[in-house]
Amino acid sequence: MKKTKIVCTIGPKTESEEMLTSLLNAGMNVMRLNFSHGDYEEHGNRIKNMRAVIAKTGKNAGILLDTKGPEIRTMKLEGGVDAALVAGQTFTFTTDQSVIGNKERVAVTYPGFAADLKIGNTVLVDDGLIGMEVTAVTESEVICKVLNSGDLGENKGVNLPGVSIQLPALAEKDKRDLIFGCEQGVDFVAASFIRKRSDVLEIREHLKAHGGENIQIISKIENQEGPEQLRRDPRSV
Repeated sequence: MKKTKIVCTIGPKTESEEMLTSLLNAGMNVMRLNFSHGDYEEHGNRIKNMRAVIAKTGKNAGILLDTKGPEIRTMKLEGGVDAALVAGQTFTFTTDQSVIGNKERVAVTYPGFAADLKIGNTVLVDDGLIGMEVTAVTESEVICKVLNSGDLGENKGVNLPGVSIQLPALAEKDKRDLIFGCEQGVDFVAASFIRKRSDVLEIREHLKAHGGENIQIISKIENQEGPEQLRRDPRSV
């Protein structure tokens, strides 16, 4: 395969053999499967269709499994309705996952959230739509000052720039997904939210343990910790 790849994400609208043939003829040489969505039956059928098309056309394409990866997200809000936050107000994140959120607080999916943060840290929600500054930390809560107004929703990503978080490289879902990828014989794993060298090594060991020693790993560096590690030691990521 060419070193420069044209990667196409395949979903419900593009999974048919007809559509895959068109994409392959147009230059696609890697089929990306997003494991943040879909189930094994869906992804398995897409792989089956891709291999059928490869056999018919004689053209080749790699299959890439993109992991969901370790992440921090907001949890439930009252009535499932977004909460309008106003610049200057106080807002609290809690690790008590029984809490139903509102405009004053919300639970997060990461149990170590309060342990990793300190006063002065920045919290970014929903791809930076809402920024906050940490003003106090307790055993289970992080109290913040909202820096800019915005609507906070359920299941939104939470980023902590400059903070070394202790999330594992592989969530339980990722481990199951990688086993599925090994069974299906995928060519690549796009590993989400890679922060350090040990993350990649952990993924490699998991793949090797399930027959995927030849699967290539693409490290997706998606937060500040990754570039910082890379600057300190180019071999670290």
